[in-house]
Amino acid sequence: MTDEATRETADDARGWRAATEAALYGPGGFYRRPEGPAAHFRTSVHASRLFAGAVARLLCRVDEALGHPGALDFVDMGAGRGELVAGVLAALPADVAARTRACAVEVADRPPGLPDRITWLTELPRTVTGLLFANEWLDNVPVDVAEVDPAGAPRLVHVRRDGLELLGERVSGEDADWLARWWPLGGEPGLRAEIGLPRDRAWADAVACVREGLAVAVDYAHTAAGRPPFGTLTGFRAGRATLPVPDGSCDITAHVALDACAALDPGHGLPEALVCTQRDALRALGLTGARPSLALASTHPAAYVRALASAGEAAELTAAGGLGDFGWLLQPVGIANPLT
Repeated sequence: MTDEATRETADDARGWRAATEAALYGPGGFYRRPEGPAAHFRTSVHASRLFAGAVARLLCRVDEALGHPGALDFVDMGAGRGELVAGVLAALPADVAARTRACAVEVADRPPGLPDRITWLTELPRTVTGLLFANEWLDNVPVDVAEVDPAGAPRLVHVRRDGLELLGERVSGEDADWLARWWPLGGEPGLRAEIGLPRDRAWADAVACVREGLAVAVDYAHTAAGRPPFGTLTGFRAGRATLPVPDGSCDITAHVALDACAALDPGHGLPEALVCTQRDALRALGLTGARPSLALASTHPAAYVRALASAGEAAELTAAGGLGDFGWLLQPVGIANPLT
C-alpha cells in the first residue's frame, strides 16, 4: 500500500464508539430501520411471555414497597418496538395496571398498534417512581475498544465503515483510568478490552431519574473475575452472529462490565446494588422451569400440555449457558431490594 493509500485508509477510520453511534442511531442506522431488532436477534422478551410476567411481578413488589402509590411508573428503557412494556401491562393485576404509567424509551419512531396509554419517548423521563427496566440496553451503548500494541501499550482501535481496523492513539485520561481499575490488559500484544465508561455514565443517568423505586439492567455481562481476553465486540444480522461492520447493516454489541456500572454512584448515597444471574432473579420471581406432575396428564390433559410448554419456556429463560447466564443489576432507590 502506498503512503497516500495508507493515509486515506486512516483518514476514513474513527474510534469504535463514534462509528457504532452512527451505525446504530444515526440517519438510516440499524435501530431506526422499520423491521425492528426482533428481525435480527431474539431476546428474553421474544422468547416467552413468561419474561414479561416475571417483570410484572417485580413491578408489583416495587408497588408494595412504595406503599401502593396513586401513580406507579414503569419505564422500558431501550424498548425496541414496545414488546416488553405491552406485555407487562397485560400481565399486571387490574388494580395495579390501572395505576401504572407506562413509558417506552427508544430512538426509533413509535410503532403502529401500540396501546395509546404507553408514552413513547426518545430520552429518559425526568422522574420515575416505580420500576425502570433496561433489557439489553447497555450492551448497545457504544464504547471504544482498546488493543495492546507490539510495544505493550493499549491503543484505541479505529475502524472504517467497511469494518477494517487500525490501531490509533494510546489510551489516555479517564479511559486509561477505567482500564486500569476495571479491565487491566497487561502487556501481551493483541489483548483487547471494551472501555465501559460510557455505559457506567449512562446507567448512572438512568438511576438518577428514579426518585423512589428500583432500576434494573439485564444484559450479556462479565465481571472482573472473568474478563474475556480479546473482548466481546460482535455483530448480529438476520438471527446470526456476524463480524461487526459499522455501516448500519447489523447490530453492534459488546458484553457489559456490570460490576463497573454497579460501582458508579450517581450521587444519591444509594444502597449497594445487587448483581446476579437471570436464572437466580427469575427464580426469585417464581419462575422455576419445573415440569408438571405426570398425574396432571391423566386428570387434565390440556392443562398438562399447557404447563409442560410453560415449563419449557421457563427452562429456556433460566438455562445455564444461555439466557439464564445474563446478568441482572438491581439498584434500589429509597426501598429495600425486592429480590432479597
